[in-house]
Formats: sequence, structure tokens, C-alpha cells
Amino acid sequence: MNNQTSSAIDATDIASFWDREILPALSRYIEIPNQSPLYDPEWRTNGHLQNAVELIRDWIEKQQIAESRVAVFEGEGRTPLIMLEVDGEGEETVLLYGHLDKQPPMEPWAEGLGPWTPVVRDGKLYGRGGADDGYAAFAAVAAIKALQQSRLSHPRLVLIIEACEESGSYDLPYYVDLCAARIGTPGLVVCLDSGCGNYEQLWATTSLRGSVVGNLTIRVLKEGVHSGDASGIVPSSFRILRIILDRLEDSATGDIRPEWLSVEIPQNRIEETRKTAKILGDAVFTHFPFIEGMRAVSDKPEDLLLNRSWRPALSITGQGGMPELAQSGNVLRPLTAVKISLRVPPTLDADEAGKKLKSLFESDPPYGAEVTFEYEKGGTGWDAPPPQPWLEKSINEASNLYFGKPAAYLGEGGSIPFMGMLGARFPEAQFLITGVLGPNSNAHGPNEFLHLQMGKNITACIGRVISDFHSRNGKRG
Repeated sequence: MNNQTSSAIDATDIASFWDREILPALSRYIEIPNQSPLYDPEWRTNGHLQNAVELIRDWIEKQQIAESRVAVFEGEGRTPLIMLEVDGEGEETVLLYGHLDKQPPMEPWAEGLGPWTPVVRDGKLYGRGGADDGYAAFAAVAAIKALQQSRLSHPRLVLIIEACEESGSYDLPYYVDLCAARIGTPGLVVCLDSGCGNYEQLWATTSLRGSVVGNLTIRVLKEGVHSGDASGIVPSSFRILRIILDRLEDSATGDIRPEWLSVEIPQNRIEETRKTAKILGDAVFTHFPFIEGMRAVSDKPEDLLLNRSWRPALSITGQGGMPELAQSGNVLRPLTAVKISLRVPPTLDADEAGKKLKSLFESDPPYGAEVTFEYEKGGTGWDAPPPQPWLEKSINEASNLYFGKPAAYLGEGGSIPFMGMLGARFPEAQFLITGVLGPNSNAHGPNEFLHLQMGKNITACIGRVISDFHSRNGKRG
């Protein structure tokens, strides 16, 4: 959109900066296989996280943001953290957040694409981590630079980029405590690690589900034995796994059985979901790459949106104890193990749920099998505080200005551990959680892409909202 007011950030300048400065740097970032520590236990030796940190730090320094300081913190044995501080007018602070660690490659990718090979195709930048969430550091700095070049006054700004979000942000509380004086008490928190229902308007995230992730292992033998000899005598570890999982999930419906894993959905979130369902319609489910003949669990968009935002759901994301098909002989295996990924409602205590889940799985094991659940990581979700009138107005005006459509609101199914922690630490802060993870962008899966125009528009919107935060009492630079 080009119908900008005199106090607005110029979208043309943002687009030019993205093409000239961000796209080349982001492409180099994609080439680095900097998987999160959970997926690369040798990350210190491999050096990929450090390479990504250096790339982003050097790029930030190159931008020469006025009155700014960039630093890298690296506590002993901890993942690094980048912090950019930018002086501003007044005593208020805006905190911006993103992360630079990546999910595993999840191959195979489509022909001509690969996790560490940046490819621009049809206005999309393909490659692991571009959308989740490598673009965030570049977009945040671009928004800050645009504010300064547009001579718009702004408050003090703090950008933090962490390196273990995909592993549960386990180092982030340490750094938030370490840098408490530098961070201050933000009045506005901007997070760029979330999703969007489409690429046609600005989307604000209103809630995030929590997660409980761990390894469930069923062991029945000390070693594998001939299945012809043992089957019918030795209970299969796989069948016992099915029995155990039935305690958690109704396999016919996908409903989660324990009542303590559900919450009453707030009425305002139900009403919000109805509005979002009208905007998205069948696109809620049609954008998924279903095989022919496959269908979603419901044909009602509102019900599906509530499923992915406020109801618990189980996914099995990995397995152990099973050989590849070509290597599987007639053996009754000694154990079966699976990775449990349980999404829980935004307001449910994830750690308490993890403890109860361990008891649910391990108590009264069928046939006396050895059943263990190792709680690996998790985090409580987040429900956004009601937006103040200035923020709601700013978000909507920014969306109309840079997208040509009003803003929309969405409860997300994924987790951002940082948000729950910040919500508890800064209860008076306002939040704008947004992102580029829209239809088919496929974060965590193959063929992840960043919708480039969405990234450009969000950059301009973030700058506008920061400016509005600063001028909400009637002043504008």
C-alpha cells in the first residue's frame, strides 16, 4: 500500500531495505545448520549456533543504528543470547523478541529445495529457519532503522534474540535475570515468532497452547527373541504401548480423556474464534497437504480453531526400538518407545500436567512391563491480557495502512515459552505477538518458507505500533 500519512513509515523504503540488506543476510543464515541443542547435542563443538550468532550480530552492527549497543551474552555452559539496546525518548521501554535456533531438517524436501539451501521462488524464501524465526532479528532492526530514518521519535528499545527456543527456552530465564537492569520494565512486548491465518492482513496472536514433551518407553524383554517362538506367550511391547496410550487419548475421536488436561474456554475467546472462522472459512483445513480422500477431524472451522488453540491434543513425533522396514526380521522386539508431544490449553500448568502424565503412564503397568515416561521439556501456555484501546486501534490502523485490510486475531496451537514467563514477570505490559507462519509455510516440516511480502508488511506494522505506543498520550515525533 502507498497511501501513507506523513508520520508513517514508508513501505517502499522497507521493501527496498528487505531486498537489498535482509534477503542476502537471511539467505546466508539459512545455509547454517544451527539446530537447537535438543537436536544437536554437540552444538558447542559443531559451532553452528555460534556462526549464526556472529552473522546476526555483525549484520546488526553494520546497520549503524543511532544510539545503540549490541552485545552477545554467553553464560558458562549456556546457549548465547544477542541483545540490542537502542536509546530513546522518555522512560518507557519496548521489548522485542525472536530466536535464531532451528528445528531439524525433516527431509525429504521438494525437488530443488533443501533445509540449508536458500531458494527464492514465487515470492517465498525457502529454507529451514527463515520463517521460524530467523527473519525476526532482521525485521526488528529494519523497523527500528525505519523509525529513525523517518524521524519518528521512539521509546527506549531492547531486542533479544535467544538460541534455544526450539528446545524450550531453558536458558532464557537465566538471561532475563542477568539482564534485568538492561531490560527494565517494558510497557510493550513485541514477539515475531507466531503465525498468521493468511498473508493478507496483520494477525495478532491472542493465546498460545502449552506443551508437554517426553519419551514413553515400554520394555518387556532383555533382548529380542524369535517372534514365532515368543508371540502368544510374551506380550508385545507395541500392544502394551497401545493400552497405555488409551489412558490418554480416545483413538476413535482424538479426544484427550483425563479431565485435568482440559480447561473451560473463556467466552471472549469463543467469540473471537467465531469471527476468525468467518474470515478463514474452509482455509482453516484446506491448506494442509492431505492425501487424496483424507479429511480433517471436523468440517466446522470454528470447532477446528478451538481444537488447535484451547483443547489438548496428542501427537507422536518420534519412535525408538523399531528397525527400518528393510531391516526388520521376525523378532519380537524387547521395547517400543515413542516421543510424546502433548499440546495443552493456554492456562494449564504444563509442569503439573507433566507430573500427572508420568503417573498416568507408569502406574499399574500391564503384564508387569517396565513403563517409563521421561519428561523432556515443556512449557505453560499464554493467554494475552486485554489490549488497551490505543493498541487495538494501532494494530488495526497499521494493518489497513500496509495490507489494505483490517487486523485479525488468532489463538495459536504452538508454544512460545518466553511469553508465559514475560506475562508473569510484567503483568502490566501490553503484547503484540505476530509472525509469518501462515498457510503452507510448514515450520518444523519440509519445505518451510518465508512469505517475503508478509515479512515486509509486518516490519512496517511493527514500526508503526512502536511509534503509536510512544505517542499514545497525544505526542508524535
